[in-house]
Amino acid sequence: MLKTLSYKINRWRLKRNSQRNFLIYCSVFVGFMGGLAAVALKFLVHLMEELSRNISSHLYYHIAYVFLPAIGILGTVLYQHLINRDKIEKGIGKVLINIKKNRSNIKVNNIYSHLITSSLTVGFGGSAGLEAPIVCTGTAIGSNVGKFFKLTPYEKTVLLAAGCSAGIAAVFNSPIAGVLFSLEILIGEITIPTFIPLLIASATGVVVSKLLYSGQLFHLVTEGWAMNALPFYVLLGILSGWIAIYISKVGGKLEGGILKKQNRYVRAVGGGVILGLIIAVFPQLFGEGYHYLTEILNGNINVLKEESFFANWLSEPLIMLLFIGALVFIKIIAAGITIGAGGNGGTFAPTVFTGAFLGLFVAYGVNQTGLIHLNTVNFIAVGMAGALAGVLHAPLTAIFLIAEITGGYVLFIPLMIVSAMSYIISRYSSPHNMYWSQLIHHNNIHPGQDYGMLNSIMLDSIINRKYTPVDKQMPVGEFYQVLAKTDANIFPVLKEDGSLEGVVLIDDIRRRLFNKDIADENIADIMIEPPAIIDYDQPASSVMDTFDAIDVWQLPVVKDEVFIGFISKSALLSKYRAVIIEQHKASDLFA
Repeated sequence: MLKTLSYKINRWRLKRNSQRNFLIYCSVFVGFMGGLAAVALKFLVHLMEELSRNISSHLYYHIAYVFLPAIGILGTVLYQHLINRDKIEKGIGKVLINIKKNRSNIKVNNIYSHLITSSLTVGFGGSAGLEAPIVCTGTAIGSNVGKFFKLTPYEKTVLLAAGCSAGIAAVFNSPIAGVLFSLEILIGEITIPTFIPLLIASATGVVVSKLLYSGQLFHLVTEGWAMNALPFYVLLGILSGWIAIYISKVGGKLEGGILKKQNRYVRAVGGGVILGLIIAVFPQLFGEGYHYLTEILNGNINVLKEESFFANWLSEPLIMLLFIGALVFIKIIAAGITIGAGGNGGTFAPTVFTGAFLGLFVAYGVNQTGLIHLNTVNFIAVGMAGALAGVLHAPLTAIFLIAEITGGYVLFIPLMIVSAMSYIISRYSSPHNMYWSQLIHHNNIHPGQDYGMLNSIMLDSIINRKYTPVDKQMPVGEFYQVLAKTDANIFPVLKEDGSLEGVVLIDDIRRRLFNKDIADENIADIMIEPPAIIDYDQPASSVMDTFDAIDVWQLPVVKDEVFIGFISKSALLSKYRAVIIEQHKASDLFA
């Protein structure tokens, strides 16, 4: 029934709308749905956090913090295993894999699964962020809208990015940052034709969020920045770069999994209890931690004494400084344990938290010296941008996100300085952000439009199945008759089961063919092993890398170990050129 409805709708809309106009309409719908998803996620998490805090308030010294995260992570794992059957695709890295290798197709269950699992994880105290789940939800919405209307891979990618923009924009009430996040992280380039659908979806998401769930995440009151604070912003930029490297390495390692030798339920409970013990000592790590960020941005640093074992000691400035420094390093450990134990969340919010407390550490520490008075609120806001720029390798997203969510537009110069320095230092350590670094090393997937366009090519469309097989026992003299009937310059030598035994390259034996003695030899004497064999399911980018590495123009292709034909470098290059031309036409909304 759904297929019939899709067919009828597509026939109707193709008669009345151009493909380009229809993409704009789709972006409005995707933005609306992305905004609804963000509102639903914020509502669910807020509801569960209230429940968690109510439970904690009725127990001695908030001892509930020890076991609440384990309940949330265990609930997440139970849902993933028993209900979702492990079909959920967690993390922004999975989105990038689907863009690069799966023609921007994302399973429909990801539209709702992330809302359920991330609200369980974070709502019960998991020290992770909601940004990665809302990105996964928004991209799933965009991808499945594109699939329903049978759009091209490029158009699905645009709608996928539009869903991401709407989700991020609705969560933070920051439309520009939502667009820039998609362009810098998912698409990797900024073009006007791509920018417009994303902008429409992002604005729509923010409108929906404001109508249904009003309120600004942070409020910043500032009078601007002072020139004599500039050296300390430079110091913050350097520290932000170093902390970004720390976040990427430590967070990435812990997110890979903890207690790996145990089954998933032991990992969930064990990791949750370890996390709970950390939160019992540092209650500021409970959930996203935005409650404490809001308070310190309002100048209430004494909020750090709430629910703390060290409340009496934190009246001493040196102890407070050390406590702030500990939060800078421990937050990402708590986030890594949350995700590594099986919870669903991201490192976006923990990165913001870490950057904020790094800025607080610098400003509070300098102010205690009495040499100069720094505006603590400014350094907190700028520290958030510095950490984000270094971890995401997305300085524009970091600058505009913090400017939008804090209202700190007068801080653009410090934001630019700190974000740029952090990005440069972090990129010097690793040329790619934490998402791409893992994909390059573990999945052989690379950023860049060339890889994306290459991988949109289906090898099946360029495989040459018109070949002439030869038997290895065939005399070369008889092979001359085969040569006379074809213009091929490569011949497969096959076994009885269809598997490849070798190839005969005419270019390699051309001079020997004129030697009379060779006529008495068999094909087995002149065949060679191919320099490489291409698998039918291999991505086109990998095939091109193989061609470039061994400098050949034709290679055999096998499917389930059975030879099916040859692929040539010239055919792949011709198809690549056609894809470039087609994508440029499709991307011009005003052509």
